[in-house]
Amino acid sequence: MKISVFGLGYVGLANALLLSQNINVKAYDIVEKKIDLLRQSISPLEDKEIHEFLKRDDLNIEFTQDFEDAVKFADYLIIATPTDYDEVKNYFNTSTVEDVIEKALAIRPDATFIIKSTVPVGYTLDIKARFNTENIIFSPEFLREGKALYDNLYPSRIVVGEVSDRGKEIAAMFKDSCIKEEVPVLLTHSTEAEAIKLFSNTYLALRVAYFNELDTYAESRGLDSRQIIEGVGLDPRIGSHYNNPSFGYGGYCLPKDTKQLRANYEDVPSNIIGAIVEANTTRKDFIADQIIAKKPKMVGIYRLTMKANSDNFRYSSIQGIMKRIKAKGIEVVVYEPTLDATEFYHSRVIKDLDEFKDLSDVIVTNRFEEILKDVENKVYTRDIFGDN
Repeated sequence: MKISVFGLGYVGLANALLLSQNINVKAYDIVEKKIDLLRQSISPLEDKEIHEFLKRDDLNIEFTQDFEDAVKFADYLIIATPTDYDEVKNYFNTSTVEDVIEKALAIRPDATFIIKSTVPVGYTLDIKARFNTENIIFSPEFLREGKALYDNLYPSRIVVGEVSDRGKEIAAMFKDSCIKEEVPVLLTHSTEAEAIKLFSNTYLALRVAYFNELDTYAESRGLDSRQIIEGVGLDPRIGSHYNNPSFGYGGYCLPKDTKQLRANYEDVPSNIIGAIVEANTTRKDFIADQIIAKKPKMVGIYRLTMKANSDNFRYSSIQGIMKRIKAKGIEVVVYEPTLDATEFYHSRVIKDLDEFKDLSDVIVTNRFEEILKDVENKVYTRDIFGDN
C-alpha cells in the first residue's frame, strides 16, 4: 500500500510518520521552508516523538512539494489541511480540503480520500455529492498538540466514518502502525464520525471551563482551589485528570470546534454547548480583572503559548487577557522565545529574560515554570498542579 499526506501540521506530519513505519508515504505541503526542514530531518513542530522519528533511517517517507506526483503515487490520499471557524460568516471554513479534492480529482478521477481535518457535521455527505464521488472517507483524529505522534502510537481509539470492508482496511492500516496493542476500533457512518470529533473536543472544553469556574469561585471567595479540586477529583466518576485551572481553553481545536458545534445546534434545543463558549469569555474577563486590580504600570506576558513545551499560540487565551489589560491603558511587554519579532500586537517583545523580569510589575503566565522562581512574588498564574 502507498499513502500520500497533504498538509504537514501536527495531524498530517504525525500520521505520515506513523504510517511510514510500514507503508510507503509521500508527504506534501505548500510551505517550502517546512519541506526543506523535514528533508534535513528537522521538525518544524515542537513534538518529542516527531523529533525522534525524523532521526530514524528506517522510515519509508519522502517529503515533496510536487502535488501531482503525490496524487498519482498513492492508494489513499490523506487530507490534513487546516480548517477554521469563521465567526464573521458563521461557518466552518473547509476551503483547503475542497481545494485538495478538486485538484486531485482533476489529475486522478478515481482518487480515494481520507479526511483527517476537522469538518462540520454532515460535511462528508455534502462533499461526496458535490464532487460526485463515493471515495471520500472521514476519519477523525484525537491528538494533543505537542503529543501528536505519541497519541497516534498509543491511540485512545480509531474511528473510521465508513462501515465497509474499505473502512476495515483503513482502520487496520492505522492500527498496524500503533505500538499500543489493544486499540478500540469503531466503524460508523460519516456524519456520526464527524459528530464524535466535535462532541469529544467540546466535552474537553467543558471540563476545562468547569474547573476554571470552580477556580474563579475559590479565588473570589478566598478559598483554596487546590483542596476543592483534589476533593472533587477523588470521586472516581470525575477523576483527578485534566483539572488544572487555566486562563481558558485555546489552541488549534477547542475554540473552533466548540463554536462549530454550537452552530450545528442552530435549530436544536440546547443550553450547555453555548454556555461552554460563553464560559471561556467570562473566564478571560475574570482573569484580566484580577490582574488589573493589582494596579500594575507594566504587565509582562510570559509565553504566548498555553502549554509547557509548546510552540503554538494560535488562539491562546493569554492573548485575550493581554488585550483586556491593554484596553485599560496598562502597558504590556511580551517574552516569547519562539517569536521572531520586536512587537506583538503593538506590544514590545523582550528577548532578554532578565530584562523582562525587571521591567514587569506583574508577570502573567498560564503555566508556571521554574525559571520564574526568583520572581515568584511578581507572578500571577492559576497553575495549581504544574501540568498542562
